[in-house]
Parts: sequence; C-alpha cells; structure tokens
Amino acid sequence: MTHQVHAFEPPERFVAGTVGPPGERMFFLQARGGGRVVSVALEKVQVSLLAEKLEELLAEAQRRFGVDVPELPGGQSDNDPLETPVDEEFRVGTLGLAFDVDTSTVVIEAIAVGEPESEPESEPDSADADAVAALLADAEDADADDADDPGLDRLRVRLTPAATRGFIDRARRVVAAGRPPCPLCGQPLDPRGHLCPRNNGYHR
Repeated sequence: MTHQVHAFEPPERFVAGTVGPPGERMFFLQARGGGRVVSVALEKVQVSLLAEKLEELLAEAQRRFGVDVPELPGGQSDNDPLETPVDEEFRVGTLGLAFDVDTSTVVIEAIAVGEPESEPESEPDSADADAVAALLADAEDADADDADDPGLDRLRVRLTPAATRGFIDRARRVVAAGRPPCPLCGQPLDPRGHLCPRNNGYHR
C-alpha cells in the first residue's frame, strides 16, 4: 500500500486543537490549503513537546544564522476552533523538525505511527511515541528523508518564523486549557471527583 504525503508548503492555516470536553479531549494538528483540510491525531504531550522544540529551533536559527524571529503581535492569535468535520487521517508516531536555511522556513513533518495491525493498542508512554527530532538543515537536507522513507503516511508543512511563532502560542494555550491541576498532587482535576494520592485517596 502506497503511503501518502500531505504537503502544505505553505499552508493557509496550521494549528493544534482539540475535540471533546475537558478530561476527554482528543488532540489534533490541522492543516488547510488549496481547498484541502488534513487533520492528524496525537497526544497532548506531543503537542507540548512540539511547541517546546519549535521554540528551541527558532532560537538556534536566530543564533546561528541571524534569522529574524518576530514576537507574536498582540491581538493576532488564532483562537478559532478546528474546521469540521475533523476526520483523522492517521495517528502521529513521530514528529520531525528542520530549518531550511535557503528559504528561512521551518519544516514540520508529522509521521504516522508504524504499528502491526495484530498488535493491541498501548498507551503512548514511551519515548518513541512522543519523539520529536529537531535539526538544522539546508534545503537539500530538509527534504532528504524522502529518500529512505519507511512507507508511512505523513503531514508536511513549511512555515515562516512568524507563522511558527503563532503556532507555538496557540499550541501552548491549547495544552493549558484542559483541566486545572490539583494543588496537592499536580494531577488534572476530574470534575466528577478527584482521587488525590496525597489525600489518602479521598475525594476532594
């Protein structure tokens, strides 16, 4: 079966977002452009890690190549919900980042999880499931991974530093918008009742 590369270079819109109520939220990356909308599912920790690594990538590009990384202008945050219907193309296993020096753009690839169909689904608590590979590359390196492509579906977007900054800002707000943490144990509070390990298991 041939793999699909959903490429948006650049997208009209690229955001992280959620579907569902707090405590049951499903996280997605969604790209729009050329009359297409592609949504891929991932874990909350992957969204958080992606924002963190993108921030590091921008800082390194600025330090090494003098790339202008503008601050996010006030009042220009994308707060709109994901476009519906949100149809999951695939679940993300690995996120790859590169900085294309020739065009001063950030390349993000969300690569489908590679799992045998006979294997039961497991919680993505391993480093592999949440992996983000960040690198600085020139134009050839940014596209070189297609040469040894493992045959997995992927979503590829190419963003300006300003658009990357906007993605980071929204991604962090999306992650922080879930259930508030318990002041004792730090775990998310469940509105139906929280069994706090620091409170001997009694409901708060």
